[in-house]
Amino acid sequence: MTPIRWGILGAADFARRFMGPAIHAAKGAELYALATSSPAKAAHFADFAPHVIVHDSYDALLADPAVDAVYIPLPNHLHVDWSLKALAAGKHVLCEKPMGLAAADYDRLIAARDAAGLLAAEAFMIVHHPQFARARALYAQGAIGKLMYVDATFTYNNADDVTNIRNRPETAGGALRDIGVYTFGAARFVTGQEPDAITYADLRLENDVDVFAQIAARFPDFTYSAIVSMRMHPRQQITFHGDKGILRLTCPFNANVFDMAQLTLETDGTSTISERWPGVNHYIVQVENFGHTLRGTARYPCALEFSRGTQAMMDMVFAAGARR
Repeated sequence: MTPIRWGILGAADFARRFMGPAIHAAKGAELYALATSSPAKAAHFADFAPHVIVHDSYDALLADPAVDAVYIPLPNHLHVDWSLKALAAGKHVLCEKPMGLAAADYDRLIAARDAAGLLAAEAFMIVHHPQFARARALYAQGAIGKLMYVDATFTYNNADDVTNIRNRPETAGGALRDIGVYTFGAARFVTGQEPDAITYADLRLENDVDVFAQIAARFPDFTYSAIVSMRMHPRQQITFHGDKGILRLTCPFNANVFDMAQLTLETDGTSTISERWPGVNHYIVQVENFGHTLRGTARYPCALEFSRGTQAMMDMVFAAGARR
């Protein structure tokens, strides 16, 4: 099949380490172009994709008629504008999360996507991992009975990296936008439910950036709590606790980096099912799913409407935190 030719806007470290290699490795995809004015940064991409074409500006890449789709790993505050510019240039778009900073941003993106007749999506890679498809199927089958409670944790410590965009308010940094989206979106994806209310939100700020958040929420059928932080020792998990069983994902958010993806299901206090996915790269699967959707062979697992729902929950959390 003719490969989808991808361009990357910016030589971000994350693009160099994860998404660039994933595009290069994905079936039916080609890392065709990169936009950067830095020859040194471009050389890192040429190490694994030696034929990549380098444009010296984002606009030049968007003007390249050979580019079919663009991946946008820019700082958060630039996501909406460059996604809209890419759609206007006739390119399909995969943009890092959060693609917008408020639910209204997603309304603009959805409208632009529909007007252009193109695929635009947030790079919410976790839902492309088979552990989440499996968790959602088990939940739907009633494997844990009536769901009563969900709790999620995602933490790491970048306190020493003061110049990091995640620690800067002018680039829309913060723990919630960086990793809170995963704790929110994972619960929504598995259960298919949306929060009725945020009942507690303790947000702790440094330099006007949230570095710790403890959240409680009420969903139609269960209660929810989460802790996210950029100032704590690394930890991640999500647990779905029902009246007949417990479903746990012990490495739900960055499989093969934090640990190996593993799902456990406990029922009746004695029966345990454990499943592992040691070889799955969800970044590669994400790119391949994007291609399947463009070719009309599959529906994309994470539409912008889903991402808007995560952002709506984020908006609720920020509002609750401001009232506290």
